[in-house]
Amino acid sequence: MVLDEPKENDTVFDVKGFEFIADNDFLEKAQPIIIDHKGMGFSISSNIDFGSGGGACGCGSSCSTD
Repeated sequence: MVLDEPKENDTVFDVKGFEFIADNDFLEKAQPIIIDHKGMGFSISSNIDFGSGGGACGCGSSCSTD
C-alpha cells in the first residue's frame, strides 16, 4: 500500500471516508482483496500469493499477507 493519485486504468473505492485506488489489471488478478486495520498497521490479504518475501506487498514491516 502506498499513497498515490488515481490514473486512467484505476478503480477508486471509498470505504468509511478512506479512498483506496487499485489498478484494474492488478484488481482482476488479486480479487478478493481484504484490508484490515491491525492496531499500528494493516493486514492485507488477496488472491495473490506473495510468498514469504517479507514486505513483498510494498508497505514495509507494518503489513502482512495472511
